[in-house]
Amino acid sequence: MPYTIALIQMHVTADKDENLETAARLIHEAAAGGAKVVCLPEIWNCPYEVKRFAEYAEPADGPSAELLGDVARQHDIFVIGGTIPETADDGKVYNASLVFDPSGALVAKHRKVHLFDVDVEGGIRFKESAFFAPGDHADGTVFDTDFGKMGLAVCFDVRFPEMFRKMADAGAHLVFLPAAFSMTTGSAHWDILVKSRALDNQIFIAACSPARNTAASYIAWGHSCVATPWGEYCAAADARETILYATVDRAYMDKIRAEIPLRR
Repeated sequence: MPYTIALIQMHVTADKDENLETAARLIHEAAAGGAKVVCLPEIWNCPYEVKRFAEYAEPADGPSAELLGDVARQHDIFVIGGTIPETADDGKVYNASLVFDPSGALVAKHRKVHLFDVDVEGGIRFKESAFFAPGDHADGTVFDTDFGKMGLAVCFDVRFPEMFRKMADAGAHLVFLPAAFSMTTGSAHWDILVKSRALDNQIFIAACSPARNTAASYIAWGHSCVATPWGEYCAAADARETILYATVDRAYMDKIRAEIPLRR
């Protein structure tokens, strides 16, 4: 059966409490709009600034996770918690995505494997590994839902197609990608990467970005989107704060796979 997902392209500020309130409000709205699975963007509870991550970092059972579990339970939905800076028992900090089921329980976690360390001449210089440690789920993260298996990766992970093939092989029909592409890489690579991973594996890819804030030191590309197994968008946003809804139909995936039988 087809079902509705929602991507929360929210405006992120330096006020953590305000970000939590915004996320809760928009998740409430998305659930009221019929979404059964709701996804937040990468680093939604604080600015995307390496020098400031430490002051916002929290454990996987901290206030951000508590809020996400509460709204998932309240609305009987799955919540893909974008990412937050997660302080771990090993003393490291990860760029981590937490998944909550309709009971409010934490059912999956993906720590960003491929960190955003780039130096593009005339574009952007950013070194995420100056603060975050890399996760070890090189095959991506796959979890069960009422709608079938889904996958989870974070931002720069999308440039490594093997990860997405592994998740598709494990049965994921939809992969969520919380991501905060920059203005440099977003304009050049966002569309082609998201569509390619969907087309390569004949699955749905739902990429969720923060809204663009031109006053921030790091400006996100925005343009959250959902790509189909045919390699086209069934939903796409611009750069402003919005809730992007899309219908995911596994029967359509099966149809595409039958017509172009790559996996056989």
